[in-house]
Amino acid sequence: MALARARRERSVEYWPGFVDALSTLVLGIVFLLSTFVVVQFYLSQEVTGKDQALARLNAQIAELTQLLSLEKTGKASLEEMLTTLRAGLATAEGERDRFRGLYEGVGSGAADAQGKVNTLTGQLDSEKQISSRALAQVELLNQQIAALRRQLAALEDALEASEKKDKEAQGRIADLGQRLNVALAQRVQELSRYRSEFFGRLRAILGNRQDIRVVGDRFVFQSEVLFDTGSAAMRPEGKVELDKLAAAIAELEKQIPPEIAWVLRIDGHTDVRPISSPQFPSNWELSSARAISVVQYLISKGISPQRLVAAGFGEFQPLDNGTTEEVYRRNRRIELKLTER
Repeated sequence: MALARARRERSVEYWPGFVDALSTLVLGIVFLLSTFVVVQFYLSQEVTGKDQALARLNAQIAELTQLLSLEKTGKASLEEMLTTLRAGLATAEGERDRFRGLYEGVGSGAADAQGKVNTLTGQLDSEKQISSRALAQVELLNQQIAALRRQLAALEDALEASEKKDKEAQGRIADLGQRLNVALAQRVQELSRYRSEFFGRLRAILGNRQDIRVVGDRFVFQSEVLFDTGSAAMRPEGKVELDKLAAAIAELEKQIPPEIAWVLRIDGHTDVRPISSPQFPSNWELSSARAISVVQYLISKGISPQRLVAAGFGEFQPLDNGTTEEVYRRNRRIELKLTER
């Protein structure tokens, strides 16, 4: 019976460690994906702005193209009018010359012919004025068309440069995403290596005790090692054990490169039985106060506050779901987890 019971206890200890290790792996993957999505988001905002600028340039090009078409149509109409006026002018000049010949032939007796010649001369002068205005208008249209063509060429150059810049930005996004994935993978590997070394050092310092053990990627203190029942005040015996822990953390701070954003998270847990006292109205307050008490003690031993996090979980993250005293004892614990900030 004793042997069977020992096997059950060992299987119970292995299973939470496996679950915690799997959870850490999933959280690490989620962190990598979410970091990549954030970078992709900000870089996509830059590309979206460029797409909007391209759309505005395309709209301006379309508008200028339409204006150019209208100007060309007006120019063609004026040129046609000018051709007609020139033909009329040539006809009028021919009539004038003909009547002048008649006038010179008949002498002073051809008064009516002189009057007709004068009329035709006035019409000819009027048509010459109209022709001059038409020529001036055609020249103005030519200048406007030339200006529109220059503006259209400039817009096409700007559009081509923007498209080239957009392609370069897409290439930079892809390259940045690849480098980010590599960098994150390296950081995770480095932190995992330091975590293994840290827990190995703790195991050697604290010794092989039943109430202090490694579960997955966490170092677990039973609450009785550090605190009395229902209390968040540190016991003298607990301070001795935390002194050993502080020495290991101080050594760890020297070894991990400063560019790795790591923290040691202190998690407080209680059993399922509720507590209600003036100081701790619920297990939330008790578990949080115990985690904070550990953090404050480590800070007093020289550990940087930027490397410590306190969290209280109450009774809602049990290792076992039974209702025996042994189960209650296992669930009352302080967990240490080396993780990324």
